[in-house]
Amino acid sequence: MSCQDIKLEVCVDSIRSAFAAEDGGAARIELCSALGEGGLTPSVGTLKVLKDSFTLPIFCMLRPRRGTDFVYDDKELSAVLTDMDLLRANGADGFVFGSLNPDRSINVDHCRQVMLHSDGLPVTFHRAFDLTDQKFMHENVQLLKELGFKRILSSGFRPSAAAGADFLAQMIAKHHREIIIMPGAGIKVPNLEEILTTTRCREFHASAMDTASEDYVAPTTTRMECDVTMGKQDIDPYYGTNPNVVRKMVTIASAMSC
Repeated sequence: MSCQDIKLEVCVDSIRSAFAAEDGGAARIELCSALGEGGLTPSVGTLKVLKDSFTLPIFCMLRPRRGTDFVYDDKELSAVLTDMDLLRANGADGFVFGSLNPDRSINVDHCRQVMLHSDGLPVTFHRAFDLTDQKFMHENVQLLKELGFKRILSSGFRPSAAAGADFLAQMIAKHHREIIIMPGAGIKVPNLEEILTTTRCREFHASAMDTASEDYVAPTTTRMECDVTMGKQDIDPYYGTNPNVVRKMVTIASAMSC
């Protein structure tokens, strides 16, 4: 591989987390809503506020609902394309998208429509990739490259990037000159060095939250003591990106960059 820095993309779902990622030295953010649901399309308002003073590239998630199937009907895809137009018009620097067929193959038609609507902005194929058949991983990487995707976010067909590191390493070794394979899912400060060593990736993806160490920060929303809740996630505190965790990850990645 050519000599270059290893970049950290931080996934965030709030303005406060976005600035924490910037403060910690991230290279880019993936802007979502509802990270507790795996990340959904963010609001235009959040993007517009960030674009006023934020310095990092902002890639916006395109995911119209929760669920692990990533099988969208025509109306859902229409919503995705409408969101793209609005987000692009308000400063999105790139997009993150994935769509599958019921047999877990990549939905080529949906991907082509998204690429056309991207108007030349870079698009990442997200972890829907990890639901595809790993036996065809190289063919699917090649397909996404031919469709115009610039990177693939993947945990290597496993629940975490640490568990899927060997598959990630295989894809990176074969395809790194053509498309970026970006490990993500469960990447923490303690396992980062091993993941970087095994995969030899040039970019990685993390939420950079930490709730049980010396980097502990208070939840980013106030818990209201009452019997009324707004959803099942109310039972847990809402934590955001921790700039100290971002900083530690960036330091590790910088030390391992050639």
